[in-house]
Amino acid sequence: MVATSGQTDLRYTWKVTASSFLGNTLEYYDFLVYGTAAAVVFPKVFFPDAGGFVATLSAFGTFAVGFLARPLGGLYFGSRGDRHGRKSTLMITLVVMGVSTILIGLLPGYDTIGIWAPILLVVLRLLQGFAVGGEWGGSMIIVLESAPPHRRGFFSAWPNTGGFSAQILITLVFAYVYTLSDEQLLSWGWRIPFLLSAVVLVVTFWMRRSLHETPVFTKAVSGDSQPPGRGPIRRIFVDDWRNLLLIIGLRFAEALPYFLLTVFALSYGTGTLGLDKGQLNTAILIAAVLSFVSHGAFAALSDRIGRRPVYLFGAVVVFVMAFPFFAMLHSGSMVLIVLGYVLVLNVGHNAINAIQPAFYAELFPAERRYTGAAAGREIASIFAGGLTPFIATALAGEDGARWPLVAAYVMVGAAVTMFAVYKAPESYRRDLTTTGETVR
Repeated sequence: MVATSGQTDLRYTWKVTASSFLGNTLEYYDFLVYGTAAAVVFPKVFFPDAGGFVATLSAFGTFAVGFLARPLGGLYFGSRGDRHGRKSTLMITLVVMGVSTILIGLLPGYDTIGIWAPILLVVLRLLQGFAVGGEWGGSMIIVLESAPPHRRGFFSAWPNTGGFSAQILITLVFAYVYTLSDEQLLSWGWRIPFLLSAVVLVVTFWMRRSLHETPVFTKAVSGDSQPPGRGPIRRIFVDDWRNLLLIIGLRFAEALPYFLLTVFALSYGTGTLGLDKGQLNTAILIAAVLSFVSHGAFAALSDRIGRRPVYLFGAVVVFVMAFPFFAMLHSGSMVLIVLGYVLVLNVGHNAINAIQPAFYAELFPAERRYTGAAAGREIASIFAGGLTPFIATALAGEDGARWPLVAAYVMVGAAVTMFAVYKAPESYRRDLTTTGETVR
């Protein structure tokens, strides 16, 4: 049971937050390390018979495959979490994700097992996507439902920095990997980042075992019987379809710039502009470190003035910075490149990302919150996340000359998000124990 004293509750809230932060770090480390490898190594290891441009598209295609499995994971694990509890569901997603990533690190290349190499790579990528589809929603909700009502935006923002802490780990690991010769990199060096995920897996599994169910689940959901034939999956599509559409629109200004800057820009910057890989990784590292400050600030602000104003601000910044970022990237100046990353990621993206967990989860009643938040975000991931590197590469063209189309693509996505914010209800004062009602 949760102790009744406010002091003990707050300590437990920090414990839950730390556990979810580590779990989300593992999930995103596993998921994003694939994206870095897809940009730098996988075209040669798993698609050597294809030309350079086609091989890159193929590698980014397998990157996108993981996003196709995420909605299925969100629906399955979300429904399980709403019926049987947040904690046990998060234990399963953690193990599936960690084991899948380790197996990718052990997978032989095309030269060893032929066509089976890319086939098995796709299968393991699908498992990664299936697991991460359930992890995000659960790790955020278990914090949201354990936090003080007036600070739930602040606390739930920290697990969502897992993507940036994972990016820090990936950048540091690949900083070493990039020092290897091409022969070493292609034979065994690229496997190191995947195998290292075993360390985070063990630590997070140990921490997560000591958690218990949230007060909201215990009071409002546990033992609650859904109407006959109206489980959480069916109900979110029948009763909450408007909020699912809102989440899809809300994701564009967050997912597009993130995957553009952390995945596509690595390939475009090094392959087309001739920038040093270490230069771009340093820019990503700086933005990742600063994200902890910006997440805390934007999330705390949203607890005071609401989710919508902060979210809208972030979308506007992404819209305005689309073309200037490419100009900064083309300059080749390290100072301007870092500035571009900071403005787009720390000011624009982080204003959105910091409050996503609270904003999305607050749109759904308690008995289908996990299903709605997880499924909505992961369905949106197909359109706004996983296809970004592939679409951006195709739009830019083989020589990268059509980069203005990529910038316009980001602006359109940001505009969609601004419209979604306009249509979304304010949610920061909602009672999380409410059941049955659709939030509008």
